[in-house]
Amino acid sequence: MIARAIAAILLTLGAVAPLQAETEDAKAFAELAKPGRVLMLRHALAPGFGDPPGFKVDDCATQRNLDAVGRKQARLLGARLRAAGIRSATVYSSQWCRCLETARLLGLGKVEPLPALNSFFGRADERDARLGEVEAFLSRLPRDGGPLVLVTHQVTISGITARGVGSGGGYVLQLDGSGKPTVVGAVTVE
Repeated sequence: MIARAIAAILLTLGAVAPLQAETEDAKAFAELAKPGRVLMLRHALAPGFGDPPGFKVDDCATQRNLDAVGRKQARLLGARLRAAGIRSATVYSSQWCRCLETARLLGLGKVEPLPALNSFFGRADERDARLGEVEAFLSRLPRDGGPLVLVTHQVTISGITARGVGSGGGYVLQLDGSGKPTVVGAVTVE
């Protein structure tokens, strides 16, 4: 009897978790539709860790890239954003191929490379300068503009939000002119 009750509770919790994630995403998408909001998104799944030896920013063959799952994640997120009414956005990306591909697969508009969004993983000496560039960029953005998407790396998102994020996930930020925007929503990967 107790085992059945526990099983029923676990099944219920298993059904509730996806609904909670959908609700959180819906709230985040509603926030993103408001003026002065930015979605800071981590690139979709690119198996591995860091970049291989011989990495060159202008040569995708030397980088860790999206796999089929990562490409699917990016396309699905774009579809979810469009279904929520966000059909286009200003899109900036790190120059890393996995970020550029994620940004393009979202299908929200032209993608502009932005070196400030480049990774500094494994190069701690670049951290403060790179985050300073991102903060300066954010502080210059209009607080009445339309949706903006920044596709970047976990280290950049953590540096700006003080929060971790999985591949393909991100945070909606409310611009306030300071370069230290407020997190107003979270986007997860389905």
